Amino acid sequence: MKIRNGSIELHVTEDGSPSAPPVLLLHGITSYSGTWNWLVPELADRYRVLRLDFRGHGDSDRAADQYSSSGYISDAVAALEQVAGQPAIVMGHSLGGVTTAALVQRHPELVRAAIMEDPPLALGDSSEPALEGNSLLAAFRMMRESIPRLQASGITADVLVGILAAAPSASGGTFGDSLHRDGIEQMAESMLRVDASVLDPVLTGSVEPFLDPTAPFGVPTLVVCADPAKPDAVASPRAARAFADASPATEVFVVEGAGHLVHDEVASRDTFRNAVVDFLDRLGSPSSACAPTG
Repeated sequence: MKIRNGSIELHVTEDGSPSAPPVLLLHGITSYSGTWNWLVPELADRYRVLRLDFRGHGDSDRAADQYSSSGYISDAVAALEQVAGQPAIVMGHSLGGVTTAALVQRHPELVRAAIMEDPPLALGDSSEPALEGNSLLAAFRMMRESIPRLQASGITADVLVGILAAAPSASGGTFGDSLHRDGIEQMAESMLRVDASVLDPVLTGSVEPFLDPTAPFGVPTLVVCADPAKPDAVASPRAARAFADASPATEVFVVEGAGHLVHDEVASRDTFRNAVVDFLDRLGSPSSACAPTG
């Protein structure tokens, strides 16, 4: 379906019963809603699963010079207000994860519970330069240059999958060695359907802050961190636990051995899925939700 956020048209995919409790899934900065295709069957039997393409991604409008924290947050708010229609569970990876965190702080009335997968909680915080020393920065620079050329070349997603499978992963090895096939397929699709300029604020260090580091998370929250020993991990367990210390309903789970693409990695997808399902099971139905302790 299509919704509007001001002048920008956004794409939202819906699965499951319209009468079921809503879950909103948010993707990362070079991805799109298809990154969650594998998870939909796990959720759609008991939730109304909504997947948003942020501005500049997938089937949503391009929005040059409007790829900011406030823009992404407003996109998610638009999906929650116009489609979910009630407080929703929100889950996001990377950019989607820190946007989820911002929603919890700024719009808690729209969020029933939150799951954040390797979110860059310090993104935009001038005291902690964005991704300094992280291998993702080199990958983003390469993507910023290569994506426009790939899109202009007319390359098909199938051909790009083969190229990506042989490419080095930011966490080590090749994507073909470390990722599920569907993860590589969605990566190829996303590269052909993203405005590469979404990366500019990260590469120039001009990202606006997403979070107030002193404000707690006011709803039941699970923060899933990649292994901090991995070169592409972005969610500092220390920062995540600082939020948990200030937020009684927040818990932190570190996936040992996992890189930033936790839910796409062969070695960590099942661990991530089990953590999500366990959290949702403990959350219960909207009328009987109970907050986990952290």
